[in-house]
Amino acid sequence: MRIKRIKATGEELQHFIHSNYEDMKQYNDQVAQIADLVREKGNQALYELAQRFDGAVINDDNFKVNQAEIRKAYQKVDDDFLLAIRSAIDNIADFHSRQLRNSWMEPDERGNILGQLYRPLERVGIYVPGGTAAYPSSVLMNAIPAQVAGVKEIAMVTPPDRSGKMNPYTLVAAAELGIEEIYKTGGAQAVLALAWGTETIRKVDLISGPGNIYVTLAKKMVYGDVNIDMLAGPSEILIIADHSADPAYLAADMMSQAEHDVLARSMLIACDSGVFGEVEAELDCQLAQLSRKEIIGKSLSNYGAFILAEDLHQACQAANQIAPEHLELMVENPFSLLSQIENAGAIFMGHYTPEPVGDYYAGPNHILPTGGTARFYSPVTVDTFRKASSLIYYSREGISQDADDIIKLATVEGLTAHANSVRVRKEKINE
Repeated sequence: MRIKRIKATGEELQHFIHSNYEDMKQYNDQVAQIADLVREKGNQALYELAQRFDGAVINDDNFKVNQAEIRKAYQKVDDDFLLAIRSAIDNIADFHSRQLRNSWMEPDERGNILGQLYRPLERVGIYVPGGTAAYPSSVLMNAIPAQVAGVKEIAMVTPPDRSGKMNPYTLVAAAELGIEEIYKTGGAQAVLALAWGTETIRKVDLISGPGNIYVTLAKKMVYGDVNIDMLAGPSEILIIADHSADPAYLAADMMSQAEHDVLARSMLIACDSGVFGEVEAELDCQLAQLSRKEIIGKSLSNYGAFILAEDLHQACQAANQIAPEHLELMVENPFSLLSQIENAGAIFMGHYTPEPVGDYYAGPNHILPTGGTARFYSPVTVDTFRKASSLIYYSREGISQDADDIIKLATVEGLTAHANSVRVRKEKINE
């Protein structure tokens, strides 16, 4: 396997960062056609598209998952999975519970009161990917912060297999969280159904969860009708390594992201070009043992990169330009670099913190900004599923004292009715 090699500075890096994966027009056109179908036919569109894309026969009788299916799912998973998923739930719930912000109100000496009220969204939809793999972990990362936030209703959508059944591990993960509203639909059509509603699925306030390019473009289309968590692109990992990094670890971690998708990006920055050859040898050796080796090979060949930096400072500067979804600091003293890192969705520190620790178990959310959007966007948190209202109470004394300033500012903007609404109060008070 030969992975492209570039320098950490200059046009070559910029070209790599900004290179487009695909021409989006063909995907936009297909999503628009699916949208027309969902608007026109509702549930029937979801059934037809399940047959077309998933090869599954879905109808009114099996569209919504029932309790019998959940009981059967429990019979198909092993006890070790149940122990692992329950421990992960505890870790993720504990982490997200620390994000809760309390509503507050603060009076001043004039009797004015200012504050912020936080309330949960009423109803959210969570998208759990299927297709080439099953993702029970995505159930946890979507639903747990919503539940911690206080969301009352969670509707889950995920693609069925060709027999019209759901992955048992995904179903059990949902059941462990008490999610009862689960529909067998995936792709763009599932997002559109959550946003607009059908005969069976009621419209939600927010849609959360990663998916393929069709899911992402559908979320982009419905943003404004509903809120969304983010526009997620293909997964990516960037590793900064020094002399202390084990090439076997570096290769394994690059492949851990490459197996998601042929469009996934796996990048390694090092100050010694010699490590690249060692990592390539490890990639060739380890790849043969992995079940998704074809996907990994295409991903690494097309979108993998070895990036040569002069020193760790330059490596951090390059990382900030890339703004990766996952950043691993595989260096002797990772905390010494932390102050130099400005842009990353999640930062994994040291030789014994591979990215899957965050994907599944540690507690932080694995729904992260991709494609450089970590420059301005954050992971999914409890706040994703809450809304804030500002609280303003002015006393008679307060409006009287501040009236002239407010009138002046409104007048400067030419909004005389704004100024007047304050002026009439001041005049009444002064009578």
